[in-house]
Amino acid sequence: MLGGSSIKVFSGSSHPEIAELIAKRIGIPLSKCDVTRNGIGETSVRLGESVREDDVYIIGSGCGQVNTALIELCIMIHACKIASAKRITAVIPLFPYARQDKKDKSRAPITAKLVANMIQRSGCDHVITMDLHASQIQGFFDVPVDNATAIADRLGVEFALFHKERKKANEVSRMVLVGHVTGKIAILVDDMADTCGTLVRAAQHLVEAGAERTFAFVTHGILSGNALENIEQSALEKVVVTNTIPQKANLARCKKLEVINIANVLGEVIRRSHYGESVSKLFHEVPY
Repeated sequence: MLGGSSIKVFSGSSHPEIAELIAKRIGIPLSKCDVTRNGIGETSVRLGESVREDDVYIIGSGCGQVNTALIELCIMIHACKIASAKRITAVIPLFPYARQDKKDKSRAPITAKLVANMIQRSGCDHVITMDLHASQIQGFFDVPVDNATAIADRLGVEFALFHKERKKANEVSRMVLVGHVTGKIAILVDDMADTCGTLVRAAQHLVEAGAERTFAFVTHGILSGNALENIEQSALEKVVVTNTIPQKANLARCKKLEVINIANVLGEVIRRSHYGESVSKLFHEVPY
C-alpha cells in the first residue's frame, strides 16, 4: 500500500459514467470537484476536499471535446499537485492524440509526445490507460505507465492477419489477408474503429476467403461519420466495443453494436496500484 495513504478518485467531465463505474468497482464514492468554464472557454477547477498525502486518481478520457478534456485533466492534476497529494495518477481510458505517435510526413509534429509532456509537467506521477494505439507511446513518458488490455491473450486459436497500406487517414488503399479462414468463425481485433471502413472491408475479404461468420472486437469505438451505417450494411454479425467512449446514443442506432464495460479492469488496475500488487497479470486474466 502507498504508505498507508487514503485513495481519492476524481472525475473530469469527459466521461463521468465510466468514472462512477470505476469508483463503484473500487468501493468508494467519487471525490468532489467543481469544473467550470468562463465566457471565453477557460477551465477552472476547485477541489471539494483535501487531498494532502493522499493517493489520487483522476479519470479523464480523450473523447467528446478532446482539447477541452485534455486541458481539464492537466489542470486537475496541477490542482492536486499544489494541494500536496502524495501521488497523482492520470487514468486515461482513451489516450488523446494516440494516432499522432510518429513523424509520418515532413514537418509533422509528434503530438502524442507533446500530450505526454503536458500530462507529466502538470505534476502526474503515474499513468493508467487502455490499449494504446502504439506501444512506443509508453516511452514518451518518464513516469510509470500501465497499459491495460481489454482482450486477454488466452483464446489459443489459429491466427491470421491483414497487411494494409494507407494513402491517408481513414483510407486503406490495399489490404492483403495472410492466413486461412475457410470454414471458420473469424474475429477481427483492433484497438480503434473510427469510420469503420477498414473493418467493413476486412470483413468482406474474410467472407470472400471462406469465413462462415465474422465478428469484430474493438477497444475504442470512435464510430465517427457513417460508421454505424457502414456496420449495419456490412458482413459483420456483431461489433463489440468497450465503454472507453460513451456509447449510449450509438447503441440506439445500431443493432449490431454491443458494448463491454471495462471499468472493472481499470478499477482493478487502480486497486492493485494502490496496494502495490502486480498489474501485469491483468494482461492474461481479465477481472469481471
